Amino acid sequence: MNDEQFQHEHLPVEAATRPAEPTAPFESTGPLDLASTTPSDLILSDMVPPDPISLEAFEAADAEQLVLLAQPETRLEQYCIFRAGRERFCFSVLDVEEVVEWPRITRVPLAPSFLMGIFNLRGSIVPVVDIAFTEGRRADLTPKHVVVASLAAEGDREVTRIGIAADEVMGTYSTAEPLMYAEAPREVPHCRGVLRHDDKMALALDLKKLAETFRVPVI
Repeated sequence: MNDEQFQHEHLPVEAATRPAEPTAPFESTGPLDLASTTPSDLILSDMVPPDPISLEAFEAADAEQLVLLAQPETRLEQYCIFRAGRERFCFSVLDVEEVVEWPRITRVPLAPSFLMGIFNLRGSIVPVVDIAFTEGRRADLTPKHVVVASLAAEGDREVTRIGIAADEVMGTYSTAEPLMYAEAPREVPHCRGVLRHDDKMALALDLKKLAETFRVPVI
């Protein structure tokens, strides 16, 4: 191989042998102090910050929250509405044990006029009183239901059950409207207030006072 051929075949490759140009060194401003770094420092410069909320908007939101907190919690009361004679009555559902169809009534000799009789409710003797006797129910009409109310035991007294003769049971009614205590008729001592129901008035019964007013003899 002559010298001219050798030089032609072994020419140096300038691109391959040229060293890479050094890049600019990273200029550090010192260690990152996370304790003094705020979240706004970490936001990328190309991000558009949200529109600031005005002070008026904050004050309006706070005022609305205060109004909601100031409103009392709405509490619904549930009543059992029924009719005896021409009058509507109601018990708190907590006082009512159950409502039954008119049962076979056993008359009690020498009983007071309001005591229509007694009946057997699953082994328990329940007296049935006619609270419409002075409220205007026709005596010749047989009631259709018995609203069985239960008075909780207190002291030496056991659980007391008393049946109320009802000509019609409207069902249960829930309302947040309070009873109208001032409208309770004074001549009805077992009425604790008046409830507005379907544009009519229902006398709210006090079960304890009703048991005292219609005192049933020991059977």
